[in-house]
Amino acid sequence: MRKPGHIHILGICGTFMGGIAAIAKQAGYRVTGCDANVYPPMSTQLEAQGIELIEGFGVEQLALNPDVFVIGNVVTRGNPLMEEILNRNLAYASGPQWLSDTLLRDKWVLGVAGTHGKTTTSSMLAWILEYAGLNPGFLIGGVPENFAISARITESPFFVIEADEYDTAFFDKRSKFVHYHPRTVILNNLEFDHADIFADLNAIETQFHHLVRTVPGNGLIVSNAREASLERVRQRGCWTPVETFGNDAGWNIDAANNVTLNGASQGTLAWDLLGEHNRMNALAALAAARHVGVPVTLGLEALGLFKNVKRRMEVKGCVNGITVYDDFAHHPTAIDTTVAGLRGKVGQARILAVLEPRSNTMKLGVMKAALPASLKQADKVFCYSGNLGWDASAALAPLGNKAIVTDDLNELITAIAAEAKSGDSILVMSNGGFGGIHDKLLKKLAL
Repeated sequence: MRKPGHIHILGICGTFMGGIAAIAKQAGYRVTGCDANVYPPMSTQLEAQGIELIEGFGVEQLALNPDVFVIGNVVTRGNPLMEEILNRNLAYASGPQWLSDTLLRDKWVLGVAGTHGKTTTSSMLAWILEYAGLNPGFLIGGVPENFAISARITESPFFVIEADEYDTAFFDKRSKFVHYHPRTVILNNLEFDHADIFADLNAIETQFHHLVRTVPGNGLIVSNAREASLERVRQRGCWTPVETFGNDAGWNIDAANNVTLNGASQGTLAWDLLGEHNRMNALAALAAARHVGVPVTLGLEALGLFKNVKRRMEVKGCVNGITVYDDFAHHPTAIDTTVAGLRGKVGQARILAVLEPRSNTMKLGVMKAALPASLKQADKVFCYSGNLGWDASAALAPLGNKAIVTDDLNELITAIAAEAKSGDSILVMSNGGFGGIHDKLLKKLAL
């Protein structure tokens, strides 16, 4: 680890860059930063750690004279501060590159990649290592309830990171994860996503293969055996041992949560999490933890105490027998597995699914044809269509009168409250704040 100096982070209030700011501060750096929108909760979290925040991207910030400007993904050409950094030939680096070069160089990095489940699986893995006494550092794109923070740096050699396939910065269009050089990597799944930057699935598979090329021969790749896309990635070339999960030839789990490895029993997973997707996440985390020396039995014990992540089937409240859940699901596959997981919990009770198609991919309408099937297990569907460039009513027409679509949030809340009755579960799905719908809905239900 280099001797700490001063970094100034452009775009500091995003989850990822805010995490970098937090661990840089913990590592002894002076950390300042700026963003277009500096407001709670991220602003208060950062300021509580002694990080100086500035609103906007004014060129006067050059007077801070940091050792390096760390550039977030939200910064583009034309940004006044960035333009002056370029004009003056000042030192700058992307967040992933700076993190890799300074804080991760001497670490055993455990990276968790995949279209779905990165945050949950990273949180599971970090918790298993913590439970085993390994005191890992981590950087996760959510808040694991077992830790109540999303990032930390420790003296431990182990560091768990959510390895995102989104591009790095305006000047580096490789996926973020190619910078992390993990020794242990989980390839959880791989589908088409991020239609704003990837032309097709093959383009994403190429980035995943770039990641595979960085894993050393004494490392381990933990790969989902049920994904043909990941098999194609490995077939392009693989120089690292591979353990698969979701199949009898590798790690597997049955309906009773009995875990096997190569057909041999490893123990039983006793927990309260819902859905097959979380059982697969657990297998991946157990395999990765075993690679750094954590016995499977200890990993299973840890998962029995795992508290999941905020915004992953999180109960926001219960009013008059109606339970309101919040979930981050924002891709048809994630929506499908989330609704299926809740269906497994509530049985025949009604599920009212509330969807905001907010991700870049969803806003472009690339996945709209898959939405009706992803919501098939819900009894009623309420979709907020504000800021969409496509016709959500037409896309959800196959659901018939089961679906209600509106671009008025208050109208949507009123319709949900009018429909809901005791025993129902309201499942709100969005990757954003959704206009504070959870609290507004709970207040409406209480009237």
